Amino acid sequence: MSEIKRISLMIGEEQHEAVMERGLNLSGLVRDLLNDYLSENKIVIAVSDETKQVYDQVVSNSGASDEDLEPYLMEALKGLLEERIQSMEKLRKKLIKKGGRR
Repeated sequence: MSEIKRISLMIGEEQHEAVMERGLNLSGLVRDLLNDYLSENKIVIAVSDETKQVYDQVVSNSGASDEDLEPYLMEALKGLLEERIQSMEKLRKKLIKKGGRR
């Protein structure tokens, strides 16, 4: 991450309360959202409430970024692909046994 600049930011009282209730670090949250907004390469993933809460906590409170998460996401995608390949191979073998084409 590049040098961090201190700025003044005005937000609504309800927004501040919501961030505090969730135990988030506002600076970390804003940095993450700005990175997402400014990124040319981004993906959107629908997740459970629990996963979203953990993500928000880790990113806003640890100084971690999506860039830090990327190697773990890549490993998860490789694992998912391997699982799908094995599943499709089992289906292919099952169909061949039933007299399907090779």
